[in-house]
Amino acid sequence: MQQKNPKDNYKEKFYPLNFPRDEQKHDHIVEWWYFNGNLRIIDTEKEISFMDCLFAVKPEMIDIPIIDKFPIKTLFFSHYLISDKKNFKQKTNPLCLVDKNSFSKPRLWINYDNSCLIEKRSDNVYHIVNDYIDLEMVSKKKPLLVDHDGFIDLKTKTSYYYSLPRLETKGIVKINKKWEQVEGLSWMDHQWAQTPLTEEDQWTWFSIQLDNGTDILCFEYGNKQRTCNLNIIDNNQKIYHSESVIITPKKKKYISKITKNAYDLEYHIDSPELGLSLQTSPIKKDQEMIFGSINYWEGGINIKGNIKGTEVKGKGFMELLPNTKNKKILKAISQELKKNSFLKSIKELTKLSTKSIYFIGEKIND
Repeated sequence: MQQKNPKDNYKEKFYPLNFPRDEQKHDHIVEWWYFNGNLRIIDTEKEISFMDCLFAVKPEMIDIPIIDKFPIKTLFFSHYLISDKKNFKQKTNPLCLVDKNSFSKPRLWINYDNSCLIEKRSDNVYHIVNDYIDLEMVSKKKPLLVDHDGFIDLKTKTSYYYSLPRLETKGIVKINKKWEQVEGLSWMDHQWAQTPLTEEDQWTWFSIQLDNGTDILCFEYGNKQRTCNLNIIDNNQKIYHSESVIITPKKKKYISKITKNAYDLEYHIDSPELGLSLQTSPIKKDQEMIFGSINYWEGGINIKGNIKGTEVKGKGFMELLPNTKNKKILKAISQELKKNSFLKSIKELTKLSTKSIYFIGEKIND
């Protein structure tokens, strides 16, 4: 397949979403199934945040160092984290071994890395498992189709995108080497697009769950050509969309000691059109996810403000992706690959286990 020039537009024809079909995998360059949540430990009331994401990409089409060298048609990789106010643990695996029966069942079912799982148990019940969590989630609202129909135009590319914005959650999490019973709210995103990473891939993204039952998704995307988008689904499942949203950083910053990336951690979110004014603040500031040249801030947030004059509060999640074309990091990775053998470099850069590398070798040699 001939690759497009990075300056080309990556846009495709729209086809209406159909469920449960579109919960499954698509033949696209990039796709992900993403969950986050803010939970509380039942015994202690301690607050816990988590994120769990599985990615599927076509290595020959995706411009990610290391990943674009794998000689397989579809590559899966995963990121997940768990944190409280004092602790933050993250795990990234650049090559997941996915069970051959994944995506073959009537409902979504993905088993990867032996112990990780994303499954839909019934029409509105989901179950996810990784090293830190084992959670059952009940969807209390219809899918939120982003920008009216679940198909967003980001000026240089298009993307399919829907969310399950209110998942009542129960289960167990592992924090400080101990499994704890938890409950709370989670959020799910599913997105897929016919596009590699480009110079425009930079975003500030929020999922927001208010105590009054209203859920909000909003983001600002782009480097030189910016797009803003706001989506609200209220307690009665009435949906509002607007591109008239202003996302303004406040003064609080976090400077990563590892990547030197600077992240704005507090924001004002305003939409005069919908009468919305919110302020966000991080639950914990040092939550950078490290993945080679793609490093980003991800974590739980507190929300307060007002909608149409009524005070509101709640919690949510924020993701901050700076420009991925970080030349210093790309140069460091390139030098590391030159010094070491390919798999040895992967192990050093991503801290893969020896067992994982053994299975990776088997997969590639098939």
